Amino acid sequence: MESPFSGTTFPTLRIPAGDLPADAPRWNPQRPSAMPHQRYLPVQERVALPLTDRTWPSRNLERAPLWVPVDLRDGNQALAEPMDTARKRRFFDLLVTMGFKEIEVGYPSASQTDFDFVRHLAESGAVPDDVTISVFTAARADLIDRTLASVVGLPRTLVHLYTATAPTWRNVVLGRSRDEVHRLIRDAATHVLRGAEAQAGADIRFEFSPEVFNLTEPDFVLEVCNGLTELWEASPDRPVVHNLPATVEIATPNVYADQIEYMHRHLARRESVILSVHPHNDRGTGVACAELAVLAGAQRVEGCLFGNGERTGNVDLVTLALNLHAQGVNPMVDLSDIDAVREVVEHCNRLPVHPRHPYGGDLVHTAFSGTHQDAISKGLTHHAKQAAEAGLPVELAPWSVPYLPIDPADIGRTYEAVIRINSQSGKGGIAHLLRTHHGLDLPQAMRPDFSRAVQRTTDTTGQELSPKELFELFRTTYLSPALDGPVRLDSWSATEPRPGEHHLTGVLHVDGAERTCRGTGNGPLAALADALRTLGIDIDVLGYSEHSTTSGPDSPAVAYVECRVNGVTRWGAGWDTSVLTASVHAVMAAVNRVGHPAS
Repeated sequence: MESPFSGTTFPTLRIPAGDLPADAPRWNPQRPSAMPHQRYLPVQERVALPLTDRTWPSRNLERAPLWVPVDLRDGNQALAEPMDTARKRRFFDLLVTMGFKEIEVGYPSASQTDFDFVRHLAESGAVPDDVTISVFTAARADLIDRTLASVVGLPRTLVHLYTATAPTWRNVVLGRSRDEVHRLIRDAATHVLRGAEAQAGADIRFEFSPEVFNLTEPDFVLEVCNGLTELWEASPDRPVVHNLPATVEIATPNVYADQIEYMHRHLARRESVILSVHPHNDRGTGVACAELAVLAGAQRVEGCLFGNGERTGNVDLVTLALNLHAQGVNPMVDLSDIDAVREVVEHCNRLPVHPRHPYGGDLVHTAFSGTHQDAISKGLTHHAKQAAEAGLPVELAPWSVPYLPIDPADIGRTYEAVIRINSQSGKGGIAHLLRTHHGLDLPQAMRPDFSRAVQRTTDTTGQELSPKELFELFRTTYLSPALDGPVRLDSWSATEPRPGEHHLTGVLHVDGAERTCRGTGNGPLAALADALRTLGIDIDVLGYSEHSTTSGPDSPAVAYVECRVNGVTRWGAGWDTSVLTASVHAVMAAVNRVGHPAS
């Protein structure tokens, strides 16, 4: 039978209707789609993968690589509105403050703006002595000259030379053979060397990127890189950087790791080479590529804060650094106020960071789900208890809280946004917010009752409730009925003429009619219940608890009672500096929540 969705609901889509694969298990009914997947070659048919005895899978990430942010060059090239000098300077100052020691600041030969910014850094004294400035250039003599002119006066410089080396780029873009491309690279590298030598006393080192490394023959990359290591006279105290980009992601991260380990094991004069990687994110696996590449021998990672870059972006240095932090490894950069970092990046890039972006998004530490909220609330309580028992501040105690891989406080986030209330939320999260923001510790038995009230409100409005709105709902549901309902107790007093015997007298207003009531019991609430019964309100107090909402002698108290009123069970609450007054109000709130029980 034809699907009712065919050609109607989404007319531009085609429900996959190919024959089921012969080896498909019965539990998998997926059918082949009509998308032309056969146009694309698998990676093993596009590039040689010579490594068979890989060792990277058995290694662990134990230290941070050298991070090199390329936001001001690669990231800037990907912006619809490239940064001007003021925005670039603000971004640069952020990177320095965060602790980055090598920063790629521009492509000086590509635009006057980039050239002027490098000159601004050189002439303004903005570059600390321990920070290396990297500048990017294509392998062409006039562009190299322009690049070298831009860095005059900088304390430490890395000139980054690049040329595409992959077969498709050689054939389609450059129109040169493999030998011709190699000669072009070597001539450009020689020109860079001579130009740097002409700047007497300048501290200039060199970097080379065989662009599209991950689609280039491994033997060709080795041939080119080893030649440049020798030409540039690399040594352990003046190493060259060989940067191996996954310019366009074309395979799973393990393939890139194999390629990096192969180079790590076969590069000549390895102690004089810094092996660097520059992963892009076309397949959405840039972070995984970078992490596996470091396992495979990479010592340096180029990327952008929050992953800005051409197409789907460069690898995200924030995520990489905080992934290490979450594994107990010092990230070697400061992200202790991630919102301040994000604010600068969003201002300079004029691009928003997604609310679900790892670590930095507005919602990444937020739970709406009831089960998640309950687990987080219990986890935070347990964490505080463990810290106290160990004699440690909560911010230094070992972290193990469900659903939160790191403590939000580590990156400057408060706990206000951890639990937020909408129609998916549960009683644990609701109770957590009332306790955290308003000092209310709802009894366990009361939480489902208030949760139903929250559910009704959020289902009706379709919106979430702020902590302030949550308290207002609690107030109107449980506190206000004591004073605003049809049955109101005024001018009451409670006495204890002898131990264990309590009397309560008062004036009860029922729809404006005034009636006097008196009762006796073994406690004030029992006496109140007895007084109400004399006027036709059959009430039993089933449960009671109270606590102060803050510390100190003048702290308000809140009381919670569960009552059966004329056969109907309701909760009520009272709030007052007097515990007894709060308790009486709680009982009257429960009475009024039943309706109009008095005759």
